[in-house]
Amino acid sequence: MAESFVFDVADSLLGKLASYAYEEASRAYGVYEDLQEFKDTLSIVRGLLLDAEEKKNQQHAVRDWLRQIQSICSDAEDVLDGFELQDKRKQVVEASGSTSMKVRHFFSSSNPLAFRFKMAQQIKDIRERLDKVASNGTKFGLTTINVSPGLVVQRREMTYPDVDASSIIGRESDREEIIKLLMQPHPQGDGVGDKSMCVIPIVGIGGLGKTTLAKLVFNDKRVDFHLKMWVCVSNAFDIKQIIINIINSISASAPTLTFSHQENINNLDMVQLVSRLRSKLSGQKFLLVLDDMWMDDRAKWIELKDLIKVGAPGSKVMVTTRSNSIASLMGTIPSYVLHGLSMDNSLALFVKSAFKEGEEEKFPNLVEIAKEIVKKCLGVPLAVKTLGSSLYSKFDLTKWEFVRDSEIWNLEQKQDDILPALKLSYDQMPSYLRHCFAYFSLYPKGYSFGVNSMLKIWIALGLVESRNGSENLENIAREYIDEFHSRSFLLDYTDQGQLFSFKLHDLVHDLALYVAKYECVLVQSHTRNIPNQVRHVSIVEKDSLDHALILKSKQVRTILFPIRGMGLDSASLLETWVSRYKFLRILDLSDSSIDIIPDSIAKLEHLRTLDLSNNSKIKRLPNSICRLQNLQVLLLSGCMELKTLPKGLGNLVSLRKLSITTKQYVLSQNEFASFNYLQTLDFYCCENLKILFDGAHQLTFLETLIVQSCGSLESLPLYCFPKLQTLYLRDCKMLDMSLNNENPIQKLKMKHLYLTEFPRLLTLPRWIVGAADTLETLLIDDIPNLKMLPECLTTMTHLKMLGIRLCTQLLTLPIDIHSLTALEELLIYGCHELGIKCQPQIGEYWSMIAHIKHISIDNHFEGFHYLQDKVYNMMRLEWKRNMLLEGRQEMNCLMQMEKKNVNMKL
Repeated sequence: MAESFVFDVADSLLGKLASYAYEEASRAYGVYEDLQEFKDTLSIVRGLLLDAEEKKNQQHAVRDWLRQIQSICSDAEDVLDGFELQDKRKQVVEASGSTSMKVRHFFSSSNPLAFRFKMAQQIKDIRERLDKVASNGTKFGLTTINVSPGLVVQRREMTYPDVDASSIIGRESDREEIIKLLMQPHPQGDGVGDKSMCVIPIVGIGGLGKTTLAKLVFNDKRVDFHLKMWVCVSNAFDIKQIIINIINSISASAPTLTFSHQENINNLDMVQLVSRLRSKLSGQKFLLVLDDMWMDDRAKWIELKDLIKVGAPGSKVMVTTRSNSIASLMGTIPSYVLHGLSMDNSLALFVKSAFKEGEEEKFPNLVEIAKEIVKKCLGVPLAVKTLGSSLYSKFDLTKWEFVRDSEIWNLEQKQDDILPALKLSYDQMPSYLRHCFAYFSLYPKGYSFGVNSMLKIWIALGLVESRNGSENLENIAREYIDEFHSRSFLLDYTDQGQLFSFKLHDLVHDLALYVAKYECVLVQSHTRNIPNQVRHVSIVEKDSLDHALILKSKQVRTILFPIRGMGLDSASLLETWVSRYKFLRILDLSDSSIDIIPDSIAKLEHLRTLDLSNNSKIKRLPNSICRLQNLQVLLLSGCMELKTLPKGLGNLVSLRKLSITTKQYVLSQNEFASFNYLQTLDFYCCENLKILFDGAHQLTFLETLIVQSCGSLESLPLYCFPKLQTLYLRDCKMLDMSLNNENPIQKLKMKHLYLTEFPRLLTLPRWIVGAADTLETLLIDDIPNLKMLPECLTTMTHLKMLGIRLCTQLLTLPIDIHSLTALEELLIYGCHELGIKCQPQIGEYWSMIAHIKHISIDNHFEGFHYLQDKVYNMMRLEWKRNMLLEGRQEMNCLMQMEKKNVNMKL
């Protein structure tokens, strides 16, 4: 198997070295020649990496060579990071206008002369290390494998249509459903004879049995077509080769036709091939199976479809793919999403793979262990067969327990086992996705990922780059999440625009562990032998903190505490980390119970994310934090004892996200005026804060503003945020909701608005009119005295989601709500009278809202816990909002709700 993680690290580094910014910086600091020599050598090494990965299992020395290359590339990234930091320091010094600061800068190690000398020496050392290691590569007989940038592909073996139906377990109902689709007229046809060709996509994760199901259907005698053709498209989508394969498939499957033998057509040109194809398909009712489709180029698909649309009415195409987007692109009917086997079928398949027929009856103790083993397979047949076959005719109890207790990636894998099958999906991804994928391994199995779980890691590690220099990095990273979902890697995926959540398939998690096993470590109490070269550490059990001290590598970039409620409680351990791991990009100390952050934290000059949220003991922060010019994310939300923000906050010129809990009464506008890139600003439980700023400077990049539980806040200057897209307001008792109630009403660019817990509010604020042309999400929650929705609601032509909860006095909807043609989701909870009027079929409003795709109405709350379950499981928006705060306050919200006396007229 081609393991491409090292390749992707090298590829990413080469991309940075080739950029205009790095070229200019290297010339400015006199290290251009050294960097060019390093880049030239790395380009040569890149060509050897894939061959080295293929040979690493045969030669231990090759594995060591790969690790050395990866280490050098990562160290080079650390060195190059210095260019960006130096530029930011220069910005801060010049912007300050302070003579004393300029003098300090001149006599520091950051002055241009000292920096130039230091960089030249570091780059020279890196280049010499790479030259030495690269020369060793020739000793292993490695050859150069040329591959296009961003693509490393290991192809699956070509498939064929033959199958022994008696050996297949648990796919009977799936077969029947697909046959129904094949036999019925095209749903988009005219009811007499379909004029267009029906394309049926079967989609699911690798190893789920899509090809096997297609084979079962293809060979079923009830599937009656004049021609049946099977073409595996797992190699590159070459239309000429596909046409050749279709013609050959026709010749092989239709001996009764006039084609007496399989023709030698490989030498025909494209015009001749197209003519031959159309003559063979013309007027024939055919079934074409395109197995293992990876191509997502719509133009190529349309080109092929137009060539084969010469068959008789009723012709069908069946496509198997792992990608939802490809299924959507090709399918003319909704995709048939293949699910896992039931536990009973999984166990039957496992027993069939592990025992000779009837042999399992002699080993009931092993069958009991088998039941536990198949649970980890989540119904994926190939995983079941992989683990079952690995135990075939082995009756040693310890071997069965080893398989039960091991991660799949720790087990020996043959070419046709589950890990290689999933690895194929990984290899097919573009380089930027492969590089990001490894970091899923930093979270435990079953983890529920929120908005920022992965985005903050990818961005902090420099894995997300703006394509034009101005794009929002979070938006780009969000596109990555969508791509992973499209490739069937994610489970329980819920999407509410900016807010989303998902889980990772357990087998996909195993693959992430495999890909990043020397780079990322999930530290638990039983974790031992942490690799020396580890750079990313995630601590998931308190008992494991002692083991985190034994990390030998000083190149650690990430320290995470991903489990809610578990953080660091040792100030001395923090000091050790700060002094030892100077290349940290991410330091997650959320939910910790330390009262002092050391001044030495300023030495973490590469730090991008510092998460101190939900620390109940911190009263002050060292001003030295403000010397972290690379810092992009600073999270102080939930630090209930924090008296003031550190002085010099405005020096954090890279800051993109800031969350605040403070006892301050007012914030200095001068500090915030320097935040030219701030995109997300969050205020939580700032009880003394009356006004946000003492000035009128605009935050021109701010897109998300969150203000909750700020009981003294009186006003909110929306005019300071001209590009605001998301506004979340909750439980601010003194807030004047008229905000900027001037005439004419200010035009807003807002897309998502959440208003919750405003018991005194009688009507929604007039300024909402200013967002009527752009609003996509509107959540109105716990506003019990609200009696009417705003008139402008029905002019919101972009509104996709409307949520109303606990607005007990709201009795009506606008009579022209049917004009909201973009509305896709309507949720109404705890609004008894309104809920009755919206009941399906019988409610008086039903005819006005029946066009909406997803409608959820619930009035029958029987006590608090039922309400809590409904709110948590169905009305997800409020809780998903909390993911904007790293998901840390979700439990706090639930605890606060439990303390309330919920009285509702039902």
